[in-house]
Amino acid sequence: MLSFLRRLRFSPAPIPDDLWHAAHARVPWLRALDSARDARLRELTARFVHEKTITPIGELALDDAQRVSLAALCCLPLLEFGADGLRGWSQLIVYPDAFRVNRTHVDAAGVLHEWEDELIGEAWESGPMILSWADIVADCEDPSAGFCVAAHEMAHKIDALDGELDGTPPLPRPWQREWARDFQAAYDKLARQVDRGRETVIDGYAAEAPEEFFAVVTEYHFSDPQTLRAEMPQVAAHLERFYGPSPFA
Repeated sequence: MLSFLRRLRFSPAPIPDDLWHAAHARVPWLRALDSARDARLRELTARFVHEKTITPIGELALDDAQRVSLAALCCLPLLEFGADGLRGWSQLIVYPDAFRVNRTHVDAAGVLHEWEDELIGEAWESGPMILSWADIVADCEDPSAGFCVAAHEMAHKIDALDGELDGTPPLPRPWQREWARDFQAAYDKLARQVDRGRETVIDGYAAEAPEEFFAVVTEYHFSDPQTLRAEMPQVAAHLERFYGPSPFA
């Protein structure tokens, strides 16, 4: 029998009921959605599965239900933004666990530095998105812990849609100015706390760069909105407007 996912290569057919029910069982965020948003997410998920090649690496094998669950999780940040957030890339690479990448950097003195990073996710501006399956599973097992690597990397993809990875997604001009003002203020405050060695409530990785700040607070919007609202109320308000209410609000 021709599988559901192969049929989707020819047309974005609706997600079958059994696979959508399986996604609900695996992904806690789905179970928390109201019926209207659930239906919208189901349509986005069908589009994702149709348009993206999902490539497991090594010995990792993903069945249809796992692929649909993964696609649904990736589409959560697009509930308000819409399918336009899927443009510009075509492949989702899935490693069994954290993966290593080689980095290089030439400093101001012309010295080449090389090192290795261990990552659980990565999003190239005009290339694939990469995720660790083990961390996807961990996020779903503890969905209120402040982590959601799929939402983090999708935030980077949305951020890059306007041609600049800077922590500000495509927005109407007046809102863009308000967003930039409020996010910059919150980012600067967090960066000062990190620089002084203070313990922060929001993950200090958010102080790495404005684009990482946007991606990290996106994780909090979906997985721990109460903490984000308490620590950064203006940022939380922007994200609720951009993403819609968190399923766990």
